[in-house]
Amino acid sequence: MGEFVTIERDDGVVTIRLDRPPANALARPVSLELSEAAKTVAADRGIRTVVVWGGERIFAAGADIRAMVGFGPEEIAPDVSALEQACRDLEAIPKPVIAAINGFALGGGCEVALACDLRVAAEDAKLGLPEILLGIMPGAGGTQRLPRLIGLSRARELVFTGRHVGAEEALAIGLVDRVVPAADVHPSALEEARRFAAGPTLAYAAAKRALAAAGGDLARGLEVEREAFAPLFSTADQEEGMRAFLEKREPRFEGR
Repeated sequence: MGEFVTIERDDGVVTIRLDRPPANALARPVSLELSEAAKTVAADRGIRTVVVWGGERIFAAGADIRAMVGFGPEEIAPDVSALEQACRDLEAIPKPVIAAINGFALGGGCEVALACDLRVAAEDAKLGLPEILLGIMPGAGGTQRLPRLIGLSRARELVFTGRHVGAEEALAIGLVDRVVPAADVHPSALEEARRFAAGPTLAYAAAKRALAAAGGDLARGLEVEREAFAPLFSTADQEEGMRAFLEKREPRFEGR
């Protein structure tokens, strides 16, 4: 699709591939291409699940420090805004999105992974938000998404220390959902994505909207859930799912 971000399609499953060797550093052009890829995937009704992958060596090692070392507030603002928007656009895809993490997912790379719905990590993967060690802090959603995922106390410790988290610890604290051998990361994410692709796409989208409201006011969250729930009873997948249950067979969802 672009110079640094590509879209690889396999029926209803798409891989958004970060491809900026050697470390997939998330400079502004990469963030802009990632935003565009996310919007393209979101708008394509034939795409039913998404995998975000940085390749076999590394997911993304964060920002391009060499490029930003001399920046002031005005120079850094467009870069961090572009990455923050890319994460928003990934999060807004109305289908399940799985991060396939080989190697490092640090700083902005970790923030991209946090914007996905699920995370599959290699046994030797390292995740973290090490910005504090550079005299700064996460700026593309890390301080907001990480506490929602692993709790405020653990998030505070990871942000304040900037330490890298190994795959097994990441699994134990809920930062990732599965740990597999490095060679199996992308295939495992694709396998999981294919299972979701056979599911009720509109129900996934509704569930994502409701879950996104879970970090705020409870009354508003319940309202969002209710608003998302009722319209599903006008979908073909709802009728198919319930008929399949009554007929004691597997449902054949079509995403409509």
